[in-house]
Amino acid sequence: MMGAHHAACGAAAWVAVASTAPYTLGWYPVSPLGVVAGALVCAGAALAPDADHHDATIANSLPPVSQWVCDAVGAVAGGHRNGTHSLLGVAVLTGVAWAAGHLTVDTEALGELALGAGVLSLLLVAFAAQALRLGGNRRLHAWALALALAGFVTVAAPTEWTWLPVAVGLGASVHVVGDLLTTGGVPLLWPWEPRPPRWWRRTPVLRDVWRSGGNVALPVLGSAGSWREWLMVVPVGLYATYGVTTAVAAGTLTSLGYDADAVLGRVVELAGAVVATAAVIGTAPLPG
Repeated sequence: MMGAHHAACGAAAWVAVASTAPYTLGWYPVSPLGVVAGALVCAGAALAPDADHHDATIANSLPPVSQWVCDAVGAVAGGHRNGTHSLLGVAVLTGVAWAAGHLTVDTEALGELALGAGVLSLLLVAFAAQALRLGGNRRLHAWALALALAGFVTVAAPTEWTWLPVAVGLGASVHVVGDLLTTGGVPLLWPWEPRPPRWWRRTPVLRDVWRSGGNVALPVLGSAGSWREWLMVVPVGLYATYGVTTAVAAGTLTSLGYDADAVLGRVVELAGAVVATAAVIGTAPLPG
């Protein structure tokens, strides 16, 4: 999948898992601020497995440093779509986020600062902002947004940001699943990459699922950047936008003293009534 599409899927996945708004799962509920910030972090984490590629979106976020880092990661992971695109790679990225969350510094003025979580959030949000063009085409704007959020994370993380490993693990998993749905597939069990037998490689359909190089694929999206991928990512992006917008609205309503869940629930009911009425009117026969 393309970098921006990975990021959009990561944001949508976080909205589905962490938001309690209508049409979300709410499996790991967080505050409205956590939904917004977590969507950016998860979007950045959904780009992280491509740190094994010199020309990936993540490599171009802060050149030349980011390119050097990607070259090093690629060497350790065995090249593009190898170690970082496996179950082991997801576990390692999640472990890095967990360890970063425990790296804190005590200060007299601000108390305990979550230095590790702040630095990790800085990188991931910068990746997401660059991929999604949240700062326009200027890399400086993307990093300014990331720096502002990372500063807040550094101060608030000891009490507010225990969800960081969840967001990183979810984002990395979404990336692997996304590439699993393309023709190239992924080496899920890396470094063990069993090759299919000869009869499997000669059988149509089967050879596309378990590829000759050992990758596993369910290529419903075709090649990266295909029209099927675009067809999938449009509603995914709209869903992510809905979740973030709803979280911002909920946070604003709560700060004003309103019951955000009740207000948003009523809005959804009214919207459903309007859609149903429009459908009835649209299907009604014309007079005469």
